[in-house]
Amino acid sequence: MFFLLTVQAWIALMKYPRYGGRNRHALLFYIFITFVLRTINFAANAKYTEMIWIDLRGSPGGPVALIENEMNYRINVLAIYTAQIHDWFMQALLLHRCFVIWNWSRRVMIPMITLYIAMIALSIFSLAQASTGAIVYNISIIPVFVSVQVGLTVIYTILVANRLFLMRSLMRRAMAQYDFSAYNTVVVMVIESALLSSVFSIISIVPLLCHLTGVTIYASCLGWSVQVRLDKKPELPCLCTLVVC
Repeated sequence: MFFLLTVQAWIALMKYPRYGGRNRHALLFYIFITFVLRTINFAANAKYTEMIWIDLRGSPGGPVALIENEMNYRINVLAIYTAQIHDWFMQALLLHRCFVIWNWSRRVMIPMITLYIAMIALSIFSLAQASTGAIVYNISIIPVFVSVQVGLTVIYTILVANRLFLMRSLMRRAMAQYDFSAYNTVVVMVIESALLSSVFSIISIVPLLCHLTGVTIYASCLGWSVQVRLDKKPELPCLCTLVVC
């Protein structure tokens, strides 16, 4: 599905150059780099999941030990790093859309860019902490990172939806006979695209704060594999892997 969407976007920009305008080459690069990063992330994540539940299942400690020591495996490190960088690009595109809709207003740009820089800084700090051997779900900064990321998405959604509703209202006053259904459609698309990401991100914060153990939540939409265990009964192995794509 992601490959098909990538091809369609690429063809649209190549076939109709005016759609990209002066930013056409930048958009082509964005399409290419996000596809490459997400493909590498998916392949590496799938391989590491196979290692956990099939290839190395019989190793000392079983799947739980493999999940706890995830940073010891280069294939998983590659998955996590590519997912993080991919997410930076995705969030940058959201910011660009927001700035364009708000006509590059400084009162919108300054706080949103500040949040974006804070998100990247927390992301880098989380990766640095994990690379020292710390168990991912025990790193105290990760709930803060996820919260900032969710906040950035929610604020973007509110700003864009509010601006579109405002423009629709102004257009309705100026041209009452005009069909304004396009504005409603765009608003619904923006809200729907952010809803699932925000919901699963908020859900993933709860077990992180509670330090639950035995379920692995791969929050791929966040670009981070959040490892959570729930083995209240020692005789029960990790049975669930929830993959959020």
